[in-house]
Amino acid sequence: MMNKHLIVGIHVTERAQHAQQVQQIMTQYGCNIKTRIGLHDVDQSFCSPNGLILLEMFGDEKTCLQMADEINALEGIEVQKMLFDHP
Repeated sequence: MMNKHLIVGIHVTERAQHAQQVQQIMTQYGCNIKTRIGLHDVDQSFCSPNGLILLEMFGDEKTCLQMADEINALEGIEVQKMLFDHP
């Protein structure tokens, strides 16, 4: 189990095209995702084709980073990681 706090940020461009592939990978690693937050611009006349997903990860660090790498390998996706050590 991780003794660190890992946050994964996933920038999805063209959500309609790429969201299904991202969701498929996240489902495979569902037991390692503690919290998921989805963000995108929307108002009465506009829904952004791009979005941001923030994940708070849980479990084995290697497994969590493997998920991030798999998602990052997809076209139209950028992944950033924040890793905080706990003293």
